[in-house]
Amino acid sequence: MIDFKNVCFRYENEDTIKNISFHIDKGDFVAVLGSNGAGKTTISKLFNGILKPTSGDVTVNGMNTKTTRTSALAKHVGFLFQNPDRQICKNTIREEIMFSLECIKAEKKYAENQCSKILKEFGFDGSRDPYTMSRGERQKIALASIIVTEPDVLILDEPTTGLDYAECMQIMRIVSEMNRKGTTVIMVTHDMELVLDFAKKVLVMNDGQMLILDEMRSVMKNREVLQTARLLPPQIADLTMRFDGFEKIYTHDEMLLKLKERTGQRV
Repeated sequence: MIDFKNVCFRYENEDTIKNISFHIDKGDFVAVLGSNGAGKTTISKLFNGILKPTSGDVTVNGMNTKTTRTSALAKHVGFLFQNPDRQICKNTIREEIMFSLECIKAEKKYAENQCSKILKEFGFDGSRDPYTMSRGERQKIALASIIVTEPDVLILDEPTTGLDYAECMQIMRIVSEMNRKGTTVIMVTHDMELVLDFAKKVLVMNDGQMLILDEMRSVMKNREVLQTARLLPPQIADLTMRFDGFEKIYTHDEMLLKLKERTGQRV
């Protein structure tokens, strides 16, 4: 689905992305981690052609981002910004969702059907003004405007920043369901608990370089990589690394089962 081959990117005289190569399969859910300035946001914009590599090649669903128009890539790659107010540009929810369909030149009848379907799915009143709604609701509107185009790839840049727990889980349940149906998800985040709950794989960045791309559970227990990237493991993973026999424990439920097993209690 996505290939990076010897990709470099330079802002003026500074190398932000340094000779990165990796492959992401269709249907993966990959979290991109790293401290501030590691290159996470830059790499997310290379996925959909907002930025073009200074050297090397990025290929998405067979399309080279250097030679494919960004508007053409937008039919296949949806991008959810960290701040929904940078994404919403219309006066009603219906107009916002229809605008996304117009951008991919969807046929009118299909667009109207898709718009009605997504409004019902999210429980939106299409006549509402997005800017009269809460931060969490505006994030859902921005997400709905992406989902309605049915992208092959969904890029999320800190999707839960500023949301309470309930809003966060609502957004992530929608994203998780898209992934279950085959959408490839790339999520840039600082939230390690979110990674533990939803990601299948993790790509760790440090100073513009890729340290690792591996299965989520493997990365969450890799102290050397996490320390190099100045990341703290999720609380349960951090705790269980300190005890013999608990190396494969990652969640509260798994911890409870293991403790019951150790003490001879029935599960």
